Amino acid sequence: MTKIIETHNISKVYKMGDNIVRALQSITISVDRGEYVAFMGPSGSGKSTLMNIVGCLDTPTDGTYVLNNQLVSEMTENELANVRNKEIGFVFQTFNLLPRATALDNVALPLIYAGYGKADRTEMAMAALESVNLADRHHHKPNELSGGQRQRVAIARALVNNPSIILADEPTGNLDSKTSHDIMGLFQDLHDKGNTIIMVTHEDDIAHYAHRIIRLRDGLVERDFVNENVTRRQAVAAS
Repeated sequence: MTKIIETHNISKVYKMGDNIVRALQSITISVDRGEYVAFMGPSGSGKSTLMNIVGCLDTPTDGTYVLNNQLVSEMTENELANVRNKEIGFVFQTFNLLPRATALDNVALPLIYAGYGKADRTEMAMAALESVNLADRHHHKPNELSGGQRQRVAIARALVNNPSIILADEPTGNLDSKTSHDIMGLFQDLHDKGNTIIMVTHEDDIAHYAHRIIRLRDGLVERDFVNENVTRRQAVAAS
């Protein structure tokens, strides 16, 4: 399998006045193309810091990070912004949709930064909305959509650039149980189509939708394991 993410001994240290906070300590992980991985841990475990580094929103204090054969740990802010737009599709807990823009325009937004013309943007955004079963609501604004539909728009926006990885930060945090189950079913469908998905969550039941779980505690990898429940479900489905 092709490695899409490789970190080697990355650490992150924050200076807060006279205090030094070691958010990450010597994290070495790799993720293959097409994997479905959950970063999990309690508040303060380092999972959000690791997500920010993997998502090129931050850089490590020490160590190296290679994303899709690019050494991103030593890039400038402008270079990181370019990598974020091309390589990573973000899905946030709070959806982060523009309130006065339609679903179609929200999904098309990354394509503006990527330099696509209007006709191409419309075609690609509609295709992304179709992939999350929301093409019929393309003209609706966020306040005219349910929470689950808003998250589907956000997922379509993450998909529209055909990124190397989809990075989902607590994607069900603002949803009820039934809608959460529906959204996690959608992530499974996207994974089945070959997308690489990295999800950050503190919820056990959500993490166990992933095929592999990396559990962090105190800035260290406490455990990195294959989710046997998913493996068994796949075996049953295939039989």
